Amino acid sequence: MKCPYCSAPDSKVVNSRPSDDGASIRRRRECLGCARRFTTYERAQLEPLMVVKRGGQREAFNPDKLLRGLTLATEKRPVDPEALRAFAYGFEDEVGASELPSEEIGRRAMTFLRPLDDVAYIRFASVYRDFDSLERFIEEIRGLKAEDDG
Repeated sequence: MKCPYCSAPDSKVVNSRPSDDGASIRRRRECLGCARRFTTYERAQLEPLMVVKRGGQREAFNPDKLLRGLTLATEKRPVDPEALRAFAYGFEDEVGASELPSEEIGRRAMTFLRPLDDVAYIRFASVYRDFDSLERFIEEIRGLKAEDDG
């Protein structure tokens, strides 16, 4: 496994344990080049989940891409990074379909973020729903407030 820090080609497994109810294996690795540690996840891939983009093109689902979006939305917020990782890497197994529109991935991510942190939810929504004005932000925040009050 290539090191994400120094790109050295070799690492050793320090610790392995089941993750996601046994659907994957979490491995702690140590780079043989720089001695830094990092985590990898290994799971069986039967048929990849295909994402149907807005323009109609299809691409294989990439949990790292979803995790990156969630991480940006939760930056400097009190959200457990492991919860984000578990959601992103468990997403494909939860869906149980072979194909999913990208809009549905965004909706599910927003549903996941809503109870965790309102600010992270708004950040994610602003990109997912392509907010183009301050009024759109205010409208979304009022909607959140109404849900909380109702």
